[in-house]
Order: sequence, then structure tokens, then C-alpha cells
Amino acid sequence: MADKKAILVIADGMKLTDASEGLDKLRKKAAVLTNAETSGLADKAAALGGVQSDVATIAATLEKNVLAVTRGKVEAVDAALEAANRRTVVVVSADDGVAFYGMGINSKAGAVARKVTADDITLTIATLADLPISEDCTAGIIYQVLKDPNLKLNEMIKLQEALARMESVIERNNREPWDKHDCA
Repeated sequence: MADKKAILVIADGMKLTDASEGLDKLRKKAAVLTNAETSGLADKAAALGGVQSDVATIAATLEKNVLAVTRGKVEAVDAALEAANRRTVVVVSADDGVAFYGMGINSKAGAVARKVTADDITLTIATLADLPISEDCTAGIIYQVLKDPNLKLNEMIKLQEALARMESVIERNNREPWDKHDCA
């Protein structure tokens, strides 16, 4: 199974409303936080284990790391969207807001007026990408941008159901579902 990944683009000096093909794609399916305080966002992402990457090496950085952090403008957004797959969340911090795009994000959320901080943004990234959270965390997950506010609960339920199925097979000492395949 593919691992969850995240890309954070720090786009100082760029607006989400600027004209470009990548920004058009981003705006169509992104949830945008219009009231975001992003000072210190790069440092907080680094504390999560985010690895600095230049625009040309985002994809290579994601192969070895869960969180890639890059700086740039339109070219950085284009590169991030190109490197992303269906298991990647892309977060773009621009002068006029922060856009969440990709895995687990409600593409119909549109503009969210909730006041958020850099701590809230990094906690939401950590939650989506399964990154460890420090015990002194006081931030809040930005549920308004999530497709499913119970994302983690539903993941746990699926894992518990799978574990129960596996335990029942072990208890009856019957490997029938696996005996039909060469991989057993």
C-alpha cells in the first residue's frame, strides 16, 4: 500500500488568485482558508519532519520522506501538483490564504473563513499524513477542510474489522482464503 505524503508550498509574494494553469487546477478542487496566520509555518513543518526541497526535486524528496517543504511561486505550485498522487495532500501558503488540495480534502468546501494559525495548519497536515504529533501540541485540526471529519476513526474501524477477520481465520485453523493463491 502506498504511503500517505504531504507537500507544503510556501509561496510568499504570490496570491491564490494569480493566473496560471496550476493555480486554476488548485482553485477548482481546493479548500481555501482565507483567514490564516502563517508566520513560522516552515519552521513548524520542519519540526514535523518536513524536508526542504527545491522545486526540481519535490518528487525525489517525497520518495524518501513523508513531508516535503518547498518555497516558490507558480512554478512551485505546478511542481507540487505534478509530484502529487492520490495519496498526497498539497498545502499552498500564499499571501491571500492557504489552500488544501488532494487526499482527504473536501473539494467542495470552497472558502473557509475560520481563523487558523500555523499550528493548526501543521496539525492538520500531520493528521492527514500520519505524522507524529508532540505531546505539547495545543492546535486544532481544521475539520472544515476535511472530506470526512471522522477520517481517523473510520481508518481505525476498518483496521479493527480486518484484524477480526484475520483472527477468525486463525482460530478456525483454516487458511482457505489464502490457499487459493500462490502468494500464501
